[in-house]
Amino acid sequence: MKITLSFSLAVLSTTLLAQSPDSVAIRSLFNETLTNGKSYEWLRQLTKQVGPRLSGSPGAQKAVEWAKQTMEKEGFDRVFLQEVMVPHWERGPKEEAYIRTGKRKLTVPIAALGGSVATPPKGIEAGVVEVKNVKELEALGADKIKGKIVFFNRPMDPTKLNTFEAYGGAVDQRANGATFAAKFGAVGAIIRSMTTAQDDNPHTGSMRYGAGVPLIPTAAISTNGANELSRLLSEDPNLTFYFKQNCQSLPDAKSYNVVGEIKGSEKPDEIIVVGGHLDSWDLAEGAHDDGAGCVQSIEVLRMMKALGIKPKRTIRAVMFMNEENGLRGGIGYADYAKKNSEKHIAAVESDNGGFTPRGFGVVGTSEQKAKVSQWKSLLAPYGLHEIGPGGGGADIGPLAQSGTVLFGFKPDSQRYFDYHHTGIDRFEAVNKRELDLGAASMAAIVYLVDQYGL
Repeated sequence: MKITLSFSLAVLSTTLLAQSPDSVAIRSLFNETLTNGKSYEWLRQLTKQVGPRLSGSPGAQKAVEWAKQTMEKEGFDRVFLQEVMVPHWERGPKEEAYIRTGKRKLTVPIAALGGSVATPPKGIEAGVVEVKNVKELEALGADKIKGKIVFFNRPMDPTKLNTFEAYGGAVDQRANGATFAAKFGAVGAIIRSMTTAQDDNPHTGSMRYGAGVPLIPTAAISTNGANELSRLLSEDPNLTFYFKQNCQSLPDAKSYNVVGEIKGSEKPDEIIVVGGHLDSWDLAEGAHDDGAGCVQSIEVLRMMKALGIKPKRTIRAVMFMNEENGLRGGIGYADYAKKNSEKHIAAVESDNGGFTPRGFGVVGTSEQKAKVSQWKSLLAPYGLHEIGPGGGGADIGPLAQSGTVLFGFKPDSQRYFDYHHTGIDRFEAVNKRELDLGAASMAAIVYLVDQYGL
């Protein structure tokens, strides 16, 4: 027994001596948030006390006040608001929709797309033309489309292991479907929800109208509803679809990015940003999209203060406003940085949900990516194996023009689009431990960039 104990102590001693200061620091970041983390409680406050926070809404302003007060309570060196003008779109009373076939009327779940116009007060009822893409729409031509509702029913590709690739392959119909449908005389557009899940939750999201075409009302239909509509069309091509929505666009509203920072001890003029977007769609609480990213970003700075880590460079947590339907916050922040001649060496964004961490997508030069790759052995023990080329993030994207290296936090993607832009994106959908692990992962990459630059 004594020999075994002595051997175990010797192995432990050797292991501790072999650990680098960086591995010890990263381990301390994970230990801190897993034992004392505040992300989950902050997320509860943001979702339950503030709630939905679409740009221009009272909820968005309440979120700004919450973020500012939260960072001030943590004693960051500086907390400030950066003004931005944002779109103001309101959904109005809940939408209505049904399929009429023969003497039957079947109610289906829909949600107006952000930026859409309303239907006439009594709604619209018309025949339906189903297409998978614009090429099919063009092949039909105006003769078969004029006066109809165009039903875009191209699903996300379920064979894509990365669900963000599947989303990217289908979302063009949501963004531009109304424009193409209107060119051929359609009176409305219905879009299959952007998810691989088969359920009754319609997924909203932004859309836009092209120049010179009529503005036709556009809504997302749940995947179950889309399947039913497609099935019934095959049985009765003369069926009609009715929908009513009451949305409107109002004048732009004043809002803010919320910024908190810890000043750098050696190179304070070099800035590392970590952030998420404070706004959310109005259907629910915006827990995964993107309450998770916001609270994780604040937690990165809190951890550093709690552990007495004095960064060499200035670390900023930025709560961006208006990612969902305009990107005014991200563009405004990049303009602010340029106007003030600020040097942002790196930016980290969390906007893919609060799920189990997998790694980071990196946008930069080949030399910068090679340097980040040298850190893989430090990050691998925490499940961060996917370190390499990839997207940074919508809000930090505008910073790339000034040479900033972008890091997009990559959690597991399989469940994200179950919740994305829906009424079920609530606090209860987020796992505390996964959320905390994400915050620590972001802190680890910020720590390494701060120590060694890029």
